[in-house]
Amino acid sequence: MKKRSLVFLFSVLVCFCFGQKKNASYAYFVHPAPSAIVVDGLVEEGWQTAQTADRFFMVLPMDTSRAQVLTEVKLRYDNHNLYLLAICYTQGVNMVESMRRDFAFGKNDNFLVFIDPFEDGTNGFAFGTNAAGAQWDGLMYEGGSVDLSWDNKWTSAVKQYSDRWVLEMAIPFKTLRFKKGMTHWGINFSRNDLKTTEKSSWAPVPRQFPTASLAYTGTLVWDVPPTVPPTNISLIPYGLTGITRDYEKARPNVYRNNIGGDAKVAITSSLNLDLTVNPDFSQVEIDKQVTNLDRYELFFPEKRQFFLENGDQFNNFGYATIRPFFSRRIGLGVPIVAGARLSGKLDKNWRLGAMDMQTKAVDATGLPEQNFSVVALQRKIFSRSNIGFLFVNKQSLHYQWDPNAALPRYSEYNRNAGLEYNLASANNLWTGKLLFLKSFTPEKSGRDIAQAGNLKFANRWWTLGFQYEYTGRNYKAEVGYVPRQGYVRFNPQAAYSFFPKGGTVLSHGPQFTGLYYYDEHVKKTDNESVLSYSLVFRSKSVLTAVWLNDYVQLLLPFDPTNTGKDSLQKGSVHRWNTFGADYISKPQSVFTYDFSVRSGGYYAEGNKLTFAGNIGYRFQPYVNIAFSTSYNQLNLPKPWGNIGFWLVGPKIDVTFTNKLFLTTYVQYNQQQKNTNINARFQWRYKPASDLFIVYTDNYLISPFLVRNRALVMKLNYWLNL
Repeated sequence: MKKRSLVFLFSVLVCFCFGQKKNASYAYFVHPAPSAIVVDGLVEEGWQTAQTADRFFMVLPMDTSRAQVLTEVKLRYDNHNLYLLAICYTQGVNMVESMRRDFAFGKNDNFLVFIDPFEDGTNGFAFGTNAAGAQWDGLMYEGGSVDLSWDNKWTSAVKQYSDRWVLEMAIPFKTLRFKKGMTHWGINFSRNDLKTTEKSSWAPVPRQFPTASLAYTGTLVWDVPPTVPPTNISLIPYGLTGITRDYEKARPNVYRNNIGGDAKVAITSSLNLDLTVNPDFSQVEIDKQVTNLDRYELFFPEKRQFFLENGDQFNNFGYATIRPFFSRRIGLGVPIVAGARLSGKLDKNWRLGAMDMQTKAVDATGLPEQNFSVVALQRKIFSRSNIGFLFVNKQSLHYQWDPNAALPRYSEYNRNAGLEYNLASANNLWTGKLLFLKSFTPEKSGRDIAQAGNLKFANRWWTLGFQYEYTGRNYKAEVGYVPRQGYVRFNPQAAYSFFPKGGTVLSHGPQFTGLYYYDEHVKKTDNESVLSYSLVFRSKSVLTAVWLNDYVQLLLPFDPTNTGKDSLQKGSVHRWNTFGADYISKPQSVFTYDFSVRSGGYYAEGNKLTFAGNIGYRFQPYVNIAFSTSYNQLNLPKPWGNIGFWLVGPKIDVTFTNKLFLTTYVQYNQQQKNTNINARFQWRYKPASDLFIVYTDNYLISPFLVRNRALVMKLNYWLNL
């Protein structure tokens, strides 16, 4: 009996780790195009004999039947491109936000394709458009996440008819990274139709997962392996001119005239070398401001494209609060001289990333020249899991601190080395991670490690998870994001969903999340317990009620308004409860809105009322108007008293065509006493080639005065050799 039990447990373990591909039976056999295909949204004769992928499965609102809206997909290829034709049948007016690139998936009728060239269930490429023809592309990582900051060369066209819209696209083999000789790729097609509130996919995907989940792709079968381009080199030079004026410090105009550029060199069909010289990121969208009432550093995501392609090996190593590498530490406010990055697949099991960046010295602050080096190596194990290694080095060059110069002291070096194991079961029901990191810093030793682990189970009804974290008080990641040191954290979570058979409610259920912090001696310092109940309606609107219980024992003095007035004492204890509600309206309306309200206690036995909301209106498909606002009212004892902070951000996005865009964003931040205006014009005059004109203005609120202004014009051109 004992022997049988051991055999059974071993069999379960083998199936769990080495389970076969879930949708292996869904195969699409792609053949060469019998004649030239022109990407114009018309169905040429060359498409007639291609295999048709149809009979899609519904994913949302329920995953128990075939899709109600009809979608037909065909594929062809030649020596240069993979071609796709999608016929999306529909009734009534299509719902889109605009013709803006990389649109919000849930707010547009759209069609997407997810490609896994190595069929490893972890990394890949995503392409698609909405019904107005706006393009959407990204790199896929962690088995189902898509990084939309990636941008590359491909073409598409959409044509509208009374009962359907037709999409054609051509994806160059130079754009994709794949292994020579592979005849089986992972692939899936996704359709979102807001009028019927239906999301569907060709190979079935359980409703708790995104249709981008690479664990559930079908198989793209090539009759002949795709052609590897003989040379794959891209040059992307840019020229920039601009003017900046600092009115607040009464400084004269500063004129900018820069040239620089990037290069992409395919070392192999799956390994790419990126080079940059004198890079400039002035066209990158500005950060969305927030009212900061937190005790720790806020996180703002990376938006610079050079750091994002295959950047998941670097930027996603670790956890959200334990990142040994965070690329925004490089080159923000400090000129970058040059950089290089080698990234991609060595084979089906091994993945490599290596990056080196050099920055200039800044005499005004005494900052020396610095070099940033990162090496990442990843090995696939079992069906979709992997083991990763990361090494990060920050080195100050030719630096010797002068204590008499009244300048900050910078570290000579800071290094981090770490290992992590990422678990992903074949069916994606189980995911998890184990992490170990050690830092190396001059005059710091002992308690300089960080470790963490989590395990999560998610099926249609249950989501259960547990995570723990530890960072030593001397653990330091100067090129990372680690807002706290010297703590232990436990994070349990549980949620359950009910599915009524009829009525206006699609699903509902409770969710519990706990964040429990302790010091290194496992003495409680602060915790938060959150209990919520959500109702998801068949219209896709969502209503959630929330209760929070907070306990804080301050480890350092803290100003609860973050305005520099005064601070609460270290060691003081604070407890409070908060109640709230969230609502998100149905996305298929041209008028959309959402709001969040919280009311309850705060530090020093005070009270806090928080309201945040967004309103949007679209004149399809050309204009999308959004208005976001938040208000925090704090009622505290003296010396703070009653204080309120408004944050208001209207945004107008005009898309004249799917190649011509104008975005104007205004942000009024009462806490920072600043009003910011950012207007960005973009003309994509050729695939992946752009002209940008960016205007930025900052005003002091009281008195209302101009602080600084800047106007920049940048032109880049993508040249394939």
